Amino acid sequence: MALTQLLTRAEEGIQAPEVTVEVHISNGLPAFSIVGLPEAAVRESRDRVRSAIINSGFEFPVRKIIVNLAPADLPKEGGRYDLAIALGILASSKQLNATRLHEFEFYGELALSGELRSVHGLIPSLINCQQQGHKVIMAAPNHVEAGFIQQLDSRVAQNLTQVCRFFNGGEELPEPEKTEPLSITACYELDLAEVLGQLQAKRALEIAAAGNHHILMMGPPGTGKSMLAQRLNTLLPEMDQQQALQTLSIHSISNNGTIDLRNWKKRPFRAPHHTVSGVALVGGGSQPKPGEISLAHNGVLFLDELTEFDRKTIEVLREPLETGRINISRAARQATFPASFQLVAAMNPCPGGCESIQHCSCSHEQLSRYKNKLSAPFLDRIDIQIELPRLNKSELLEQKIHQQETSATARERVTRARELQLSRQGCLNGQMNNQQIEDICVLDNASQQLLTQAIDKLKLSARSYHRLLKLARSIADLNGEQEISVQCISEAINYRRSPLLQNYL
Repeated sequence: MALTQLLTRAEEGIQAPEVTVEVHISNGLPAFSIVGLPEAAVRESRDRVRSAIINSGFEFPVRKIIVNLAPADLPKEGGRYDLAIALGILASSKQLNATRLHEFEFYGELALSGELRSVHGLIPSLINCQQQGHKVIMAAPNHVEAGFIQQLDSRVAQNLTQVCRFFNGGEELPEPEKTEPLSITACYELDLAEVLGQLQAKRALEIAAAGNHHILMMGPPGTGKSMLAQRLNTLLPEMDQQQALQTLSIHSISNNGTIDLRNWKKRPFRAPHHTVSGVALVGGGSQPKPGEISLAHNGVLFLDELTEFDRKTIEVLREPLETGRINISRAARQATFPASFQLVAAMNPCPGGCESIQHCSCSHEQLSRYKNKLSAPFLDRIDIQIELPRLNKSELLEQKIHQQETSATARERVTRARELQLSRQGCLNGQMNNQQIEDICVLDNASQQLLTQAIDKLKLSARSYHRLLKLARSIADLNGEQEISVQCISEAINYRRSPLLQNYL
């Protein structure tokens, strides 16, 4: 009798719990069973593993084989366990030297020929391997994922035979090349200079980028709302190593998430169509998968034509906007996905896209239905709410792109402000908790009096009061001021008192 144990990991959200593959071969009637809550793809590995072992030139034991995937209460899915099961059978049948098996974790789906195929959603597993100091052997097509983890000791193989030669003292397995991101200046095809005029909106966009604030733009069609939103990403500095790997983990396990592997430190920008469902937006399914808000983690979520979204779909954003994560609970599965995104929304003043509500030709019923698409609690969570006027003839004809400020110039100011915030409180202003607000957003008497008047006049909630303070702190940081001045408070208030948007509160 022989027992062999190997390590691998399961896919459970962005977590990757460790799985021990135990292979036991004993005397008895020939049988091959897999236990440990395997799903269909895992149970089918019996046929893949059997053919792969035989076609790789090894002998498949004609004995009783039991494979246990521990822990037994953790669901196992996919073909990622094939390589570990095959090596366990070969080691238990004395065809493989098992001396060094405990040093590695194994990932790979086996073809009937013994070739190793790529595994879906591998990034979280590789991150956990690196954190625990384990080595990894995986299929060669997964070399790109391994290249992102700088400190990971990994090997790649083309087939089962190559792995067996490695453990039996033969040829060494190659290491994947490390992936270095492109310079951030080469990442963007868009630039803020392409937007003519709209200086106030550009200023608001820069403040939003500096403090990680949510922003809503309202204006008639053709005023540049979508152009500005699409260029917010160009004002943000690239992600650090930890943020980039977390974002890669989410995209790795997603069925529809894509990311440019050459610009893997570039912040994601997601712009779902207004017909998107609530589940597609926040995530879900019988086997929970991340939605658009998680795919936008550490980046930007742009909701164009906000009022065309279903109201129930918009309302599901309330909790993630506050907490920066989404908890998905189903009868059989629960999952928590990070969702710390920056919301940018755009909308028209009315269904017909008129210049303003005062000059609107829409009926009262149409306006009422339009307003009811947005609730006060949802709008209360948006820090900056601005109007974009239609450009006049001189602004449209006389201004040139080369005369406008570029994204690179604005990004330098945003980066300085963000670095100041991180060094001062360890997070961006938009992410401060109440205790940090009390310690950092200290006001003088004049500023406190102005803010008190604004609370009474605008009927601000406690949430709006705290968001105003955080917004004023971001304005001060962007201006290079150590204290929050009256001017900073006044500018922050102006972003909450739009006469058009007040009609929606």
